[in-house]
Amino acid sequence: MIHALTVIDVQQEIQGIRSYKNVPLSLVNDHIIRLSIMTEPFYWHYHPNSDETFLVIEGMVYIDLEDRTVELAPGQLFSIPANVRHRTRPQGDRSVNFTFELATMETIKL
Repeated sequence: MIHALTVIDVQQEIQGIRSYKNVPLSLVNDHIIRLSIMTEPFYWHYHPNSDETFLVIEGMVYIDLEDRTVELAPGQLFSIPANVRHRTRPQGDRSVNFTFELATMETIKL
């Protein structure tokens, strides 16, 4: 659900969730902000029409690229340009992050 003109309590949104969840929070012009709770690796993919930016809130997020793995801790941000193959995964049982991307973003599974 998109929450325009509403205060969003992120801690309340993530409280007690122990399974994968991807929640659209807000639209900003033609982009969407999602809250992602990861409990397992996401499949390898790319986005042909959008960059994707991750901002970690809780736990650690690994972003596997074809040539390296980027490790993100809470408060760290990383952007992936369109057409770059990648996969995200939590370290441990759970991670929580925001993603910022084009609202009409396409995902191509590899």
